[in-house]
Amino acid sequence: MFFTAMAVISIITGHSHSLKAASSLGKDTLTMITSPDYPPYEFYETQGSDRQIVGFDIDIAKTIAQELGFKLKVMESDFNGLIPALQANRADFVMAGMTPTPERQKNVDFSIIYYEAKDTIVAPKTSSLKQPQDLAGKKVGVQLGTIQEQNAQKIAQKVPGIGLKQLNKVPELIQEIKSGRIDAAIVEDTVARGFAQANPELEFNVIPSESVSGSAIAFPQGSSLVKPFNQVLQQMQEQGKLEKLATKWFSQNTATNTVSSPSAKDGLNLDFTRIIPDIPFILKGIPLTLLFTLLSVFLGLIWGTVLSLCKIIGIKPLTWVANAYTSVFRGTPLLLQLALVYYATPQLTGYQISALEAGVLTFTLNSGAYMSETIRGGIQAVDKGQSEAAMSMGVPYWLMMRDIILPQALKNILPALVNETIGLLKDSALVSTIGVVEILRSAQIVGANKYIYFEPLLFAGLIYYVLVMGLTFSASVLERRLRQGE
Repeated sequence: MFFTAMAVISIITGHSHSLKAASSLGKDTLTMITSPDYPPYEFYETQGSDRQIVGFDIDIAKTIAQELGFKLKVMESDFNGLIPALQANRADFVMAGMTPTPERQKNVDFSIIYYEAKDTIVAPKTSSLKQPQDLAGKKVGVQLGTIQEQNAQKIAQKVPGIGLKQLNKVPELIQEIKSGRIDAAIVEDTVARGFAQANPELEFNVIPSESVSGSAIAFPQGSSLVKPFNQVLQQMQEQGKLEKLATKWFSQNTATNTVSSPSAKDGLNLDFTRIIPDIPFILKGIPLTLLFTLLSVFLGLIWGTVLSLCKIIGIKPLTWVANAYTSVFRGTPLLLQLALVYYATPQLTGYQISALEAGVLTFTLNSGAYMSETIRGGIQAVDKGQSEAAMSMGVPYWLMMRDIILPQALKNILPALVNETIGLLKDSALVSTIGVVEILRSAQIVGANKYIYFEPLLFAGLIYYVLVMGLTFSASVLERRLRQGE
C-alpha cells in the first residue's frame, strides 16, 4: 500500500512538473491574440467598469496559463489578421474558434481539437434555403479567412451558380441578409444560434458533413508550447472541464439572446433602448480617438513642415527625396500603410510596436506627406518682400523661416489644416482593424454582443459628428481671433 501510494504521488508530481516546465521559456506572461467579435467564444463584456474580453476561449486560455505557471495577456485583431500576427511574433498563440485546415497548417502549428462545431446555413425563414443544393444561383456570405469561407468555396465547386461575398465580421453578414444583398450566409452553429434567436425572421440549418471539424489553438511554427498545451487540454477533457465551460458559455449565450430578442416588426426595427446599458462602453472610445487624432496632427504638422522645407530649400537631393516620399505616401492606401507598419515592424526591427503606436506612426507619416504640400503652398504665398527684408537685415535663414515666414504661412493655411485634422479624426476608425478599441470598434463590439447592427453604429456616427462640429467651431473661433489680431 505504501509503495502504491508513493508511486501515485510520484506520477502526479512528475506530471505537474512536466506541465510547469513550460515556464522555462524565460518569461512569465503568455500573449494570446483573438478576434473578440465572436460570442460566445470571445467577446467584450460591455456592461462592466473595465473593458474585458470574456468567453469560452478566454476561460480555456486562463486555465491553461494557470496550469503552466504563466500570466495571461490578451490582445485583439480582426480574424484575418490573427495568423499574420503570429508570424510577426506579436503573440504566443491564437484562440478564436479557429479550425486547423491544411492551408493554415503550412504557416502555423495547432493543438488538438478542443471543441467540435458544425457549419450552418443562415437565411430568412421564408427562403427555404436549408441544404447546400438549395444555394444554386444564390449569393452567399462568408467571414473572410475562416473555415466557413473555405467550405463555402468547396460547396460552390459542386453547386452551380453560387456567388460568394466575403466580409470581415459575422454581424455584417447577418445585416447583409436582412438588407437583401445576399441570400444566405454560412456560419458556425453556436454563433448562428445567437443571431437566429436575436432575429426571429432568420433561421439556421446544419450542413451535413462527413469530416469532423472544430476549434484548435494556433501557435507559431516550431513553438515549444504545443506539447504542454495539449497535455492541459487532454486533462481538461478527461476531467470534464471543457464540457462544463461549453455548457456555461453556450447556454448563457442562448439565454441572454432569448431575453434581448426583439419582436419582428416592419421597417428598420430600430430600438436604441437595447444599447443604453452599453453606451458607457462606447463613450470610453472617445479619449482614445482624440488622443490618437491630436498626436497624429501634432507630429504630422512637424513632419510636414520638415518635408516642405526640404522641397523649397533648393538642395536637389533633399527636394528629390521629399517629393519621392510624398509621392509614395499619397499614392498608396492608408490601410495598406497601417498594416505594413503594424505587422512588418516586429519582423524588421524586433520592436513589438503596439497598435496605438503603429496607428500614430502611420498617420503621422501619411498626414505629413499631405501637410507638406499645404505648408509649402502657404510658405510660397507669403510676400517675397518679407524674406528679402529679413535677409537684407542679416537674419539667418532658419530664424527667418521660424519667426517670420512659418507663422504667416500657418495663419494662411489654417482652414486646410483644420480639414486635415477632421479627416484624421474620421480616418482614425481605420485603426480598429488592428485592434485599437476606439469609437467605431467599441460600437462594433456592442453590435456583435447584442446581435444588432444599426443602433450602435448610428450612435457612433453621432459621436463622430459632435466631435467634428466641436472641432469646426473651435477652429472658427481661433480664425476670428487671428484676424482680429492683424
